[in-house]
Amino acid sequence: MKYFFLFIILFSTIPSIAQDNHKAFDSGEWFKFRIHYGVFTASYATLEVKEEKLNNIPVHHVIGTGKSSGLLSLFFKVEDYYETYIDKNEVKPYRFIRNINEGGHTKDIEINFDHEKKKALVFNKKYNTKKTFNTKGNVQDMMSSFYYLRNKIDASTLKKGDEFFVNMFFDNENYDFKLKFLGKEVIKTKIGKVRCLKFRPYVQAERVFKEEESMTVWVSDDDNRMPLKIRAEILVGAIEADLIAFKGLKHPFKIVVN
Repeated sequence: MKYFFLFIILFSTIPSIAQDNHKAFDSGEWFKFRIHYGVFTASYATLEVKEEKLNNIPVHHVIGTGKSSGLLSLFFKVEDYYETYIDKNEVKPYRFIRNINEGGHTKDIEINFDHEKKKALVFNKKYNTKKTFNTKGNVQDMMSSFYYLRNKIDASTLKKGDEFFVNMFFDNENYDFKLKFLGKEVIKTKIGKVRCLKFRPYVQAERVFKEEESMTVWVSDDDNRMPLKIRAEILVGAIEADLIAFKGLKHPFKIVVN
């Protein structure tokens, strides 16, 4: 489950200028995903955007949740909870929260960003410690990256093989992320056939992923740029996340009719 939220954000970073703030999404948007190994459902996850204020600043409050289901929950219980508070005028994070319990492995972390000073204050609530880290310019957190990147896709300029980069702060360090555009494709989903943009995020090959090029992500080829399918080859097979329900899209959504 912990890798779902990494899958969901690491899908694109196209350096074009958005025509209007948050053009791809707005408050009220909601996604639900089924995470599975083949026919075996491991868990479900949701992403929701709410309109709130943080320190009297209007923000989009994004909440991501994930819980194990079925047999998995009997021997490996997972409860993941993520939040980010992002500026409504430009997609940049003010606060990020990660509170997880994955088979007894727990984390409870809050990160507050100072963009002017390029600092991140990390509050580890589990150990009651605080530490400040330097960040890079235009930094994003684990959750805000997803919404920031959706606004940067300009399909009219994309060419197969294009590579792009983004700065992300995650787990006490800055992370340089690279992505390659693989082309366009029509895929079959639970909600019908959809025209998609296909991407290859480059991830660090560690204990989980088989190699750098283990992940593939499909997002809708429309103004919503919503994630429809994510597939990652891991050491014990492949895990997939499929969009199974949504509401509150800012733009019309179309399926392919044969």
